[in-house]
Amino acid sequence: MTVQATRTAFIGAILIDGTGSAPLANSAVVVEDERITWAGSATELDRPSDVRIVDISGKYLIPGLLDANVHLLIHVDPDVLLRYDPGCYDELVLEAAQVALRAGITTVFDTWGPLESLRRVRDRINARETVGSRIFCAGNIIGNGGPYSPDFFPDLAAGLSSAVVDRINQHWEQGVGAELTWMSAEDVRLAVREYIATAGIDFVKYAASSHAHSRFIALSPDAQRAIVEEAHAAGMTAQACVQSPEALKLAIEAGVDLLQHGDVTGLRPMPQETLDLIVERRLPCAAFFYTRRHTAAFQERKPHWHGNNAWGEVMVVKEANDRNLVKAGAKLLLANDMGVYGPTAETSPMWGPFQAGIPDVPTHLGRSHIFWLRAAGEHGLTPMDALLATTSNIAEAYGKADELGTIRPGRRADLLILDGDPLDDPENYARIAHIVKDGKFVHHDRLPEHPVLTR
Repeated sequence: MTVQATRTAFIGAILIDGTGSAPLANSAVVVEDERITWAGSATELDRPSDVRIVDISGKYLIPGLLDANVHLLIHVDPDVLLRYDPGCYDELVLEAAQVALRAGITTVFDTWGPLESLRRVRDRINARETVGSRIFCAGNIIGNGGPYSPDFFPDLAAGLSSAVVDRINQHWEQGVGAELTWMSAEDVRLAVREYIATAGIDFVKYAASSHAHSRFIALSPDAQRAIVEEAHAAGMTAQACVQSPEALKLAIEAGVDLLQHGDVTGLRPMPQETLDLIVERRLPCAAFFYTRRHTAAFQERKPHWHGNNAWGEVMVVKEANDRNLVKAGAKLLLANDMGVYGPTAETSPMWGPFQAGIPDVPTHLGRSHIFWLRAAGEHGLTPMDALLATTSNIAEAYGKADELGTIRPGRRADLLILDGDPLDDPENYARIAHIVKDGKFVHHDRLPEHPVLTR
């Protein structure tokens, strides 16, 4: 009688397990029921008859990658959004989740997007009704408006009726938009409590500094503390969108778990005492690393944002902050507002100046994580620390370390099998032999299944 294999053992690869331990040659990783049950040297593995052997000798085995800050729907120009029924952007969100998975990014954290579509696609992927990167979402940035509000891209709404603009914005805002900046701290607390209880979100993100006018504080210290307290009471992490030194300081004082683009402090560098505090507390910082050649091209072009032409100077300060964070040993996370863009992005008045003809664009989901990893090395981060920045550091920052980010018993079987050593060259992260998510092989060459923006 033939015994049906119920477990799978991946044998022979050089294992880089995401814990920071040295690579292990001739490794074995055993998977059963979507979980890793054993990891170690292949010479120590007992091989009973119910184990199916997958020989991956000569390959490199690392955890599935994570991205700490994506926007699965970021190309919000009217030529994209108006093609779909109001608020039903599921097809676009799913396409982006599949683009991410195709690149070996098995988990993404969406920090600003249309809540209903994010939630529906997330739940379909979790229920195995479709395939895609695992999604955790925050919905809105609390205290900010939707895509056509003054906080983001109001110029894109030119020619649209106020009813259309309001309807689109509401799919992001969900009752926790810019109106919260006018409220007392206690009213902010109640609004956020209601949002957490009813929205089906996975974590909380709020605006410490105004998005469009980054030098302004968006929410008072008391309001920020109230938001963090409500998130923690619900068992969620809280992160802040920060873009100025004082906003950064207030977010840390409020007790946030994660600083989103904490390396961006506008025209003034991060104060030394703030840097020391980030390092001392091991406070995770999502850092927007850009390659040298991207920075040089960007500086030459100097694109405007909301009429602000100081972005070249902002980038100079950010680059200095990045080097200081790396040198000080801060806990860094891979992030860069990555999303999927259609072909019209390069001619868009919003996106074109930031993308068309500029090398190493940092915001393209499925490609730009390689640029981030290359830039990490240019900023002085070791190859191992760069790998941790896109695996275990992110899992820990979001409170998912017992599930994701490392190849250890009990963790989800999210595995990335590479043809080249990722510690030798960031380009090897793209040399994908196999992707395994929840213990199942992913046919990544077939993704996305129904191209829309990527068509």
